[in-house]
Amino acid sequence: MADQVPAGGAKVGLSTASVYPENTAAAFEIAGRLGYDGVEVMVWTDPVSQDVEALRRLSDEHRVPVLAVHAPCLLVTQRVWSTDPWRKLTTARAAAERLGADTVVVHPPFRWQRAYARGFVDGIRRLHEESGVRFAVENMYPWRYRDREMLAYAPGWDPTEEDYPAFTLDVSHAATARGDALAMAELMGERLGHLHMGDGSGSGKDEHLVPGRGSQPCGPVLERLARAGYRGHVIAEINTRRAVSAREREADLAETLAFIRLHLAGSTPARTDEEPAR
Repeated sequence: MADQVPAGGAKVGLSTASVYPENTAAAFEIAGRLGYDGVEVMVWTDPVSQDVEALRRLSDEHRVPVLAVHAPCLLVTQRVWSTDPWRKLTTARAAAERLGADTVVVHPPFRWQRAYARGFVDGIRRLHEESGVRFAVENMYPWRYRDREMLAYAPGWDPTEEDYPAFTLDVSHAATARGDALAMAELMGERLGHLHMGDGSGSGKDEHLVPGRGSQPCGPVLERLARAGYRGHVIAEINTRRAVSAREREADLAETLAFIRLHLAGSTPARTDEEPAR
């Protein structure tokens, strides 16, 4: 694993996407109140997510560091920070440097971004080597509609098939791809430098469930990282848009934080004398 140290060294952050439809500012406030170690800023259509000075003020106000910057790679962010994908990545790197973050998360190109895709592997390696910021390419998944499957990403949705210097493992995406996140973590090996923790059931949708509510081996993945002395970041990236209240949203975020910390510690809840043996 990247940056290995004794177990327990991983920082646990909150993706600002996890509070949607609340905004980026709310994510900093919630992360601070619940006790997260920091945030990953998802750069998207919220103007605050694109404004480095505004992000610095939020970080200072809530005493919540920015651990990572997620470059604007989504369909809805095609015009955020330029329409040139390489300019997006250099802007993301500059933002990470100014915010004190050490990681930029990036998706593989869409297949229709042909010129970008052709130079992507070499370009990511070059950006990674030019500064102290890690460029961690995230695993995606095939797009499915009924019985049809479309390969939307190039060189491909599985970054382990390419020679990238660092990876982001997204557990929910592994479920959507109908794979196994633990097996993918083994393939990523020492280049696994960033983790998005959210569960999935293996449906055609990217679910980002609270860990433990799907079918992925979320606990074993975290325990493997702890045994390896992982010192990358573990980012809670769950979908709370269906929460009926702010209280329910925060309960899901608190449960996710507790799950991550429990399994990184490699422990299980102690059984009391009143509890029956299982």
